[in-house]
Amino acid sequence: MSERDPYAHLKENAWRESDALDARLASGEIDEETWHREWQDLLVPAYLQAETPWQQSGKSGSHDDWVYARALVAHAIDRDGTFLDVGCANGYLIECLPGWTHFDVEPYGLDLSRELASLARERLPRWSDRIWTGNVLRWQPPQRFTYVRTGLDYVPRHRRRELVERCLGWCDRVVIGVFGEHETERTTEDLLRGWGFEVAGRSERAHRRKPGMEHRVLWVDS
Repeated sequence: MSERDPYAHLKENAWRESDALDARLASGEIDEETWHREWQDLLVPAYLQAETPWQQSGKSGSHDDWVYARALVAHAIDRDGTFLDVGCANGYLIECLPGWTHFDVEPYGLDLSRELASLARERLPRWSDRIWTGNVLRWQPPQRFTYVRTGLDYVPRHRRRELVERCLGWCDRVVIGVFGEHETERTTEDLLRGWGFEVAGRSERAHRRKPGMEHRVLWVDS
């Protein structure tokens, strides 16, 4: 994988800020704790100030846009089981997921931000005891899960293989996404294979507003 994605300028998310943080970490200007703290300083205020639950979970646009992109996660569900959402934010994905699949899914959440995890507990009081705060690279789960969903960009670039390995140790299937890539690129899939992981499945859908871009989800089985 190249250090820079040529299609990054087409994507959602603060990709310029992410690249800058990775560069500062690589140069030794900041440590990993600072990387995580500054990333949270960028994202958390934006999420907390958002007006809709899907915007509080990182998706711009309408509710239909949210479903169109994020419901791809449900395509990785092929049996009943437990589902941990790493980076759950306000918990909107785990709230919606049971309605996107005919399988019985018990949702759980983990977020680095105390503020966002607290918001998720307030929004979903019936699940408040299964929404945790912690850094995925250090957190120890209290149980094993059927599925764990995560995003590779939740950790510094050099920790991403470790992130997948850790999550695989907790579950039967790691779900990666939703992320954006150009239709001609298989960057994330190639990266996973380069790390020695076999991609067990994928789902993708054309971006409605960005020609050539796709919403994608991949999954890897333990």
